[in-house]
Amino acid sequence: MPAAAAIETPADIARGLASLRAADPRLAAVIDAAGEVPLRRSEPGFAGLASIVVAQQVSRQSAAAIWGRLTALIDPLEPESFIAGGEAAWREAGLSRPKQRALVAVGEAVLDGRLDLDRICRIDGAAAVAEMTAVRGIGLWTAEVYLLFAAGHPDIFPAGDVALQAAVADAFALEARPGERELRVLAESWAPWRGVAARLFWAFYAARRGRVVAPQ
Repeated sequence: MPAAAAIETPADIARGLASLRAADPRLAAVIDAAGEVPLRRSEPGFAGLASIVVAQQVSRQSAAAIWGRLTALIDPLEPESFIAGGEAAWREAGLSRPKQRALVAVGEAVLDGRLDLDRICRIDGAAAVAEMTAVRGIGLWTAEVYLLFAAGHPDIFPAGDVALQAAVADAFALEARPGERELRVLAESWAPWRGVAARLFWAFYAARRGRVVAPQ
């Protein structure tokens, strides 16, 4: 199956949904129940990746509060200014120590040329994930979410996302939430539009549970 183009506009989302509906009849009911599937795009760069790190393992409300404090304390939020801000500013913003260490590692990798967050958005998804996860502090989920929203990658599915696992379990009436490996296998049938499938299931989760959980 030919590769899909980058997800840049709502029309791209609509094309992806139409393809998914045709490829997997089970998704017709999911699409109908989900309502609007948001585009969700962000600018490539350090700030975009930092916002994803901030969102890890906290509620959307907590992430927004931490992000608001961080960007007020360090403006503009770039690798140099973040590192210069130091531990006092990071603590005041509410960053946990693991997130502080992760963002310092990312900032250093950007500054010394090991990580080019713009170029990452223009290369093959598997290669981009490999380059990003080679940096200490960037895990698979973080890399995949960055590629989804900063690069608009059409065929990335962050199967380790707990909300996606729960949404798929609800949608398909599974007895238990699928694990990451099981969900990756299941999502293979949604290529080359797995990036739209991820957005679809986040929207389905929000519609069913009344709570937005997508990272962006």
